[in-house]
Amino acid sequence: MHSIESTRPAPSKGMALHFKVLIGFVLGTLLGLAVHATAADAGWVQAVISYATKPFGQIFLNLLFMLVVPLMFSALVLGVAELGDIASLGRLGWKTLTYTATVTAIAVGIGLVAVNLFQPGMHMDPGLVQQAMSGNVMKAGEIVSKGNELRLMDLLVNIVPHNIVGAMADDKQKLGIVFFALMIGIGLVMKPTAGTRAFKNALHGLFEICMHLIGMFIKLAPYAVAAFMFNLTSQLGWDVIRGLAWFVVTVLVALAIHGFVVLPLWVRFMGGMSPVAFFRGTQEASLTAFATASSTATLPVTLRVAEENLKLPRKVSRFVLTVGASANHHGTALFEGITVLFLAQVYGIELGFPQQLMVLVLCILGGIGTAGIPSGSLPVIAMICGIIGIKPEGIGIILGVNTFLDMCRTALNVSGDLATAVVVSHRSGEKDVPDDATMAQLDDMVR
Repeated sequence: MHSIESTRPAPSKGMALHFKVLIGFVLGTLLGLAVHATAADAGWVQAVISYATKPFGQIFLNLLFMLVVPLMFSALVLGVAELGDIASLGRLGWKTLTYTATVTAIAVGIGLVAVNLFQPGMHMDPGLVQQAMSGNVMKAGEIVSKGNELRLMDLLVNIVPHNIVGAMADDKQKLGIVFFALMIGIGLVMKPTAGTRAFKNALHGLFEICMHLIGMFIKLAPYAVAAFMFNLTSQLGWDVIRGLAWFVVTVLVALAIHGFVVLPLWVRFMGGMSPVAFFRGTQEASLTAFATASSTATLPVTLRVAEENLKLPRKVSRFVLTVGASANHHGTALFEGITVLFLAQVYGIELGFPQQLMVLVLCILGGIGTAGIPSGSLPVIAMICGIIGIKPEGIGIILGVNTFLDMCRTALNVSGDLATAVVVSHRSGEKDVPDDATMAQLDDMVR
């Protein structure tokens, strides 16, 4: 039998993945802007987008999403099973829920304060509003239709799936998968037999396979993010961003305050970890989230950096991060709050303190129910607008800048997940770190 040391692959000497992603982002953006300035209406540009960059980006995301469900299921079942008893699960779940709700409320609060201070809706040119609306009628209609199908009680009821196969096929029911995995994990804890131990070993194998395969696919991320940014900038340039500059600045400032002020303080004083060490350890996951605009697609990298870089206990990180990928969306909830008040300002609707408090609560609940996929928050925003009395069709105004802002808020979502894992690990008193065998398995993941 080979020793762990002999089977462990040699450390990669190449450039780290997150640096490659950053380079891909810069190159894709510059190339897209150059094309937009020189040949925006050329037929070959649309041909390149339609037959090369757009299909490549979609295939990349599909490769990740293909394995997300088995990864989420196996990681969460194993995380629950390794806790050892139901009491530990209860304590861990309560801490996770409490911390998630608290910090999400802070994030939404920051967003509401920012939108009241900057008043981005008051700086919108009516002509630009009409142009944005008319240019995105069909897309906005689809989003509003999806938003009309959402109900807060349905989000609650769907946490318990009546058909787990159907839940696996529906992006809006990822919390159903989480619930099912929790039940299976509890069953493994309550019924320790030879059969359940064999099933647990099989899940270990499934988890390792998914991590390895996604580790292979994620190496395409630099090229995918270059394609995404080329598609965005070659078609839109800076015109749309300039037209919505106040809105974009408001969102970015609020995201920055939460990401670079609130989370570091939270990690330092509640998690007992240096903010510098936290950001150094999480930068790979944050950039991958930025590239994919999906918390669920980033999950394997998030799990890896939590165990390998942050040295968090495996039983805690797998539980918190898997649940967080579906239900802990700080950046998304913040964005939803800003967008709802922005649209209210555009339409001249005055929202007093009671109405804004309702928006805060709805955004917290919406952040939990939002699908962890690109633009998954837009139907939720449409739903909240309908509840508050704002024309949900107004969502068409922000579609031009949504892709870029989606990438930014997803990066904050993943950073928030990891910060929550740090705090819960510290507060739970768990000290175990991955053993050598686990680290050897994780070495096959992305670098």
